[in-house]
Amino acid sequence: MRLRAPAAVLVAALAAGCASLEAPFGAHLGADAPAVRECAEWYRTLDERVQAAGVRDAQDARVPGFPYLRVSRLLAGLRPAAAADELALQALGERMLLLDLEARRYELKNLPPEPAGAALRRTQECGRLLLEIDLARPAARAALLARAEVPDDYLLAHRILGLYLLSRFAFAEGVRRYEEDTRAAFRRERLRAPGASLVRHAPASGRPLPRARAAAILQRAAHNPLGVPEPAESELQELLAAHAPSFEIEVRGEYDRFGALRWLRGEATPAVDGSQPVAYAHPAWTRYRGRVLLQLVYTIWFPERPAQAADDIYAGKLDGITWRVTLAPDGEPLLYDAMHPCGCFHMFFPTPRAQPLPAPDSLEEWNFSPQALPRIAEGERPLLRLASGTHAIERVSVARGGDSPVRYRIRPYGELRSLARTDGVHASAFGPDGLVPGTERPERLLFWPMGIRSAGAMRVWGRQPTAFVGRRHFDDADLLEKRFELDLR
Repeated sequence: MRLRAPAAVLVAALAAGCASLEAPFGAHLGADAPAVRECAEWYRTLDERVQAAGVRDAQDARVPGFPYLRVSRLLAGLRPAAAADELALQALGERMLLLDLEARRYELKNLPPEPAGAALRRTQECGRLLLEIDLARPAARAALLARAEVPDDYLLAHRILGLYLLSRFAFAEGVRRYEEDTRAAFRRERLRAPGASLVRHAPASGRPLPRARAAAILQRAAHNPLGVPEPAESELQELLAAHAPSFEIEVRGEYDRFGALRWLRGEATPAVDGSQPVAYAHPAWTRYRGRVLLQLVYTIWFPERPAQAADDIYAGKLDGITWRVTLAPDGEPLLYDAMHPCGCFHMFFPTPRAQPLPAPDSLEEWNFSPQALPRIAEGERPLLRLASGTHAIERVSVARGGDSPVRYRIRPYGELRSLARTDGVHASAFGPDGLVPGTERPERLLFWPMGIRSAGAMRVWGRQPTAFVGRRHFDDADLLEKRFELDLR
């Protein structure tokens, strides 16, 4: 595979990606050893082509000066442990390398059709070589630990405007009213809307997962220097099947039928195929008092959120629900939380093993919990009641076994980062900015106090700010630690 770019494109790409040429990478480009120099050139040329083609994968953050590494908020939070222990530092570097390799796999697949296998192998070989060199150098190690951060998705310029200073209190009051109204709605008996039908979807049947086996999986998976529970693929599939929720959806139109994302000919925004009910799932992690807990994340997509009124600022193409379960080390769910893929309407559903901590004396949004759940026994699963149009969660109850003949399939979330087009090429559902193209909502004045770029647009995992007042992301590694007292037993 040959990677070339015209001179004009090269200049633009270098300007956009100049951070990758910082030390220590700049030294690799001029290294005496041919293998090191060639690997550095490989990464530079690959980045130039990815940049020129507009196929940069935005899920995980790139690390300036280390183009072969990417970082998540969890890994950024584990830097103190890595700084204090050699094995932990090696493990952190390895995980960052794997995150980049995963992103490169999607980027290579989304480039114009060329065999990607050899290029991915070359990328893996070069990444390991450069990581080994950089971890052996104190200055490079220090730079890695200092720069492995994930920038947030808030716009400081918006937040420092006088408009923000004047409106913040009113905006916070509006958030509080929304929370009070939502709590009241959860307590009311919800009647089906006229002309609507209720359709229940259960996950495809699988073998029940005994709690003892789940605990054994988690214990074995966490035997690594960072203590991150990373189940084998087959074990992860067992956990995902066991904890997948059921959905009871009020259906009044095609906009209420969730399904697989796919590209239609000539369209700039992926469409939803309601004939294939799918939840896209992946693992995630959170830190709690020095321990790392496994989380399971499920996202379903709807074709649109139709306008509920003339000034509905959330209406537009695509909508969805992201549902997350946080597991205790013994395999029992501690709490659940949910949002729309735009990062909007974040809410928590704690079990008795997660007690909310008091909110600080500030306007910041904290741990909005419209409903608590009982402890979830083996064979039970949450049942989410979703409203028509807004797809808002209206109530969560508990179902058992195969509670519906209508089934949905669980597919890897990574599929969204490289979907097949009708012309044979592939493209991510998300642009280089992390947004699903065409899902941007009107930039109304109301969005400005939030300071969120393109508020309301659908976003890739890891790029979802959730606080209208204050700063918070759905994947913040200390999110639960700050807001709940967890019973880990």
